Order: sequence, then C-alpha cells, then structure tokens
Amino acid sequence: MPTRRMLIKATAAAGLLAPFGGFSAAPASAQGNALFRFGIIADPQYAPFPPKAGGTRYYANSLWKLTEAIDTFNQQDLQFVATLGDIIDRHWDSFGDILPIYDKLRHDHFFVLGNHDYEVGQDYLRSVVRTVGMPKPYYDFTGGGYRFIVLDGNDISLFAPPAGDPRLEIAAERLAKLKEAGASNAQSWNGSLSDEQFAWLGETLEKAKTAGEKVIVLSHYPIYPDNMHNLWDSDRIVELLTSHDHVAAFFNGHNHAGNYGEISGKHFVNFQGMVETPAHNAFSTVAVYEDRLEITGFGREPSRSLRLDGARGA
Repeated sequence: MPTRRMLIKATAAAGLLAPFGGFSAAPASAQGNALFRFGIIADPQYAPFPPKAGGTRYYANSLWKLTEAIDTFNQQDLQFVATLGDIIDRHWDSFGDILPIYDKLRHDHFFVLGNHDYEVGQDYLRSVVRTVGMPKPYYDFTGGGYRFIVLDGNDISLFAPPAGDPRLEIAAERLAKLKEAGASNAQSWNGSLSDEQFAWLGETLEKAKTAGEKVIVLSHYPIYPDNMHNLWDSDRIVELLTSHDHVAAFFNGHNHAGNYGEISGKHFVNFQGMVETPAHNAFSTVAVYEDRLEITGFGREPSRSLRLDGARGA
C-alpha cells in the first residue's frame, strides 16, 4: 500500500508544489477570441470500493473517468485545471491511487478540498493540504486579468480540524444554531469559513478591485441558490460577493446533481459530481471572453453561456 512519503513524492512529481507564475490573456480580436481557457473537475471522490447498496456513487470508476478528463484537457490549450474538492471518498491510501493520475496533466493544476478529503483518520488530518500540493487551505492566484480565490469551507467543521482544535467547538455551536433555526444546510457534512478567512476574502476582493481584476471564486461548497449542501455561513458570503461589481462567478461542487443561480449578473455554478453513475463522466472547460463565460460540458455536465454584464474589471 502507498505510504505518506510515496504520496508526497508522487504529488511533487506532478508539479503541484511548484509556484504558479500566472498567465496573460490573449489579445481579444474582432472575431471575439477567448482571453483564456481552463478546465474544471468536481468530486471524483475516488475509493477502491464498490458502490454502497442502492447507491449511485461508483467510487472506483473515477480513476478511468479522471484519466479520460485529463486526456481531453491535454488536447486543448488551457491555462490550468481546477478540481473542486472531494478528490477521494475515504481512506488515506486512496490518495496514492488517484494523485499520480494528475502527473499526466500537461497544464498547471489547483485543488480545492472537500469534506471527503478529510475522511482519512486523525493521524492524517494535518497532512492532507501538503499531500495534495496546496500552498495552504485557502489561497488566491491571478492570470488573464482575473483573480481566482480558492475558499476553504472545511475551516470551521466537525471533521477537518484535529482533535482539541478550538474550531471544533465553534463548528458545533454554528451547526446547533442552524438546526435550531430549521436551516436545510444544517448538516454535519457541511462547514463554514472562519472569521479570519472571511476577513481575508474581503481583503482579497479589495486587492483585486485595486488591481482592476475580475474575480472567480472556487469552492467545494455552494452558497447559492438555497440548498441543503450550502456552507453554513453562505448568507454572509453571498452578501459580500454581490456587493462587489468585479465578481464574475462562483464555481463549486459538493452537490453532485449540479445547480445554477444568478444574482445581479453574478453566476453561481454547481458542477456535477464525477463519481456519479457507472458509465457517464462529468467535467468541463471554461472559455473566458470579455463579455461572457462559455462552459463546455462533457458527459453529464451541461454547457452554459454566461453573460458578464455585471462584472467590471480593469
């Protein structure tokens, strides 16, 4: 079975630990060429196990599905690929099976972490971020006149902080309040941003505004429309994002069925889970234009054309 040392070696070989230098947008021509393109994967949720009785999640099939997605991405001119969390379903050794597949990707890659990525046992909770090659649980990067903000919805949760971490008590309190209010997202498998991370989000939005950048937020958990899968503190995040004209979109996974909403020209796209169904894949590419985002869905993922009338950058 793969060891932690083997996993980190495989991850480093895939180039996930290398610093990202950003990228420039292509000149917009009269024909309306895309400024840049990137790939999206949501919820591979791999584990070397068969589906649960009556279940729809084919965990082991995500190895060939991810390989198919990467083969498709490698045939395209993309600036990067992002995986929106739940790389694995459970068990630490699952990382050793799926992470090396990313070594075949010729593009830069970014991870967001989901709730299932922490189904690894207490001994490994502190190692997840490093093993998948992330600089830290939440971060941002820039390119093509955009700032991409990666959120950590596991920050305040009942499963990601290790035993004894004060965030566990905060998580229990937040969940209890939501349950008392009858909130549909009062689920133990959701989470929320810490107040520190929420403040960082506000500061990063201001930094993007000052730089004349548009913003796309990448998250595992949805925040809109109202749904049982949403972050516990989705309301304050929606309020913050919709108060900034330069925010273009919020991309997430977690709800495997997918979803979509729009507020004042800002698009909230829930991408479908790769792990669902035995034979049909789900992944996407996104082409960024001056006036729109063109999402091309593969397999079960629908294609969408999203106008950017409400997002203003430089």
